[in-house]
Amino acid sequence: MYWTIELASYLEDAPWPASRDELIDYVIRLGGVKSREVIVNLQQLDEDNEVYESMDDIWLERPSKDDFFFHEDEH
Repeated sequence: MYWTIELASYLEDAPWPASRDELIDYVIRLGGVKSREVIVNLQQLDEDNEVYESMDDIWLERPSKDDFFFHEDEH
């Protein structure tokens, strides 16, 4: 599975909590240029009917907004 900020943004407004299959259905309905890549990533999740509460449950290393801000006091 390879996630990027752009791919993860496809699931930003998903109907959370959701199972893998529900998320795949959502992305299919949403469509778009990168939807195929998102579906491939979601298909790689376990099929044990796990319910995901947010994108953070799927992409554990997802960068936070704080990771992108420059803090002057640190330099």
